[in-house]
Amino acid sequence: MSAERRVRRPLTYVLLSAGLLVMAAPFLWMGLSAFKTQEELSASPPVWIPSQWTLANFRQLLADLDLPLYFMNSVIVAVLVTVSNLVFCSMLGYALAKLNFVGRNKVFGVVLGALMVPGNLMLLPLFVLMSKLQLIDSYAGLVLPFAAGAFGVFLMRQFMQSIPDELLEAARMDGAGEWFIFWRIVMPLVKPALATLAILTFLGSWNNFVWPLIATNDPDKYTLPVALATFATDPNKAGGSNGVLMAGSFLIVLPVLAVFIAMQRHFTQGIATAGMK
Repeated sequence: MSAERRVRRPLTYVLLSAGLLVMAAPFLWMGLSAFKTQEELSASPPVWIPSQWTLANFRQLLADLDLPLYFMNSVIVAVLVTVSNLVFCSMLGYALAKLNFVGRNKVFGVVLGALMVPGNLMLLPLFVLMSKLQLIDSYAGLVLPFAAGAFGVFLMRQFMQSIPDELLEAARMDGAGEWFIFWRIVMPLVKPALATLAILTFLGSWNNFVWPLIATNDPDKYTLPVALATFATDPNKAGGSNGVLMAGSFLIVLPVLAVFIAMQRHFTQGIATAGMK
């Protein structure tokens, strides 16, 4: 090993470790603060590791907030949005990647154009549409606007291009229809891309705050981020306590971490191979 590489490798590890620490520090602070007393949260200089671990913040959160209801709302919305994206984005991605039809390139151009449109610009048209359909304060109103996304279509299309055309042609020569080819041949081959799309979609839906805030007036339909934000500004409850808010934020992050840990191998493979042909 050359002297330059012996110097470069430790330097690379130091820089990467520093970057990881900067990114992870807020999450570590949030997780540790959820178990701190109010005195330690207000201490100066800040106390990182609690001297006395406590679950008082979680008990207070459960006492003042109907956490099971809001948790279930978030689960229902996030799961439905994720499943619908996996199905519809895969279908359109397959059509754009492997089927020849008039206007295919134009449809793909529309998908690329949709990627460039900021999501906030669509909030008002979506609200008017959902209001006209009388879907405000309903699970359908929270799910349908995000049932398929341009990024998901693009990701699945790029990944499905790596599937050999000869494999699909052989299946067609054996009499297989397009539905059979799609479900029995293509879908099992794109599991890494499906895992990547599932994680990104679930993360985006679970953390979505603006649309559920706009599309729900009934507190019983609040998702966790909206319920926690409302709780934090309620002067009649313990929402002003930093420890309680940290406990709520910690509980919001846990499902996302669980999904990522469970699917990280497929996620990494999907990101590494998407777009390769």
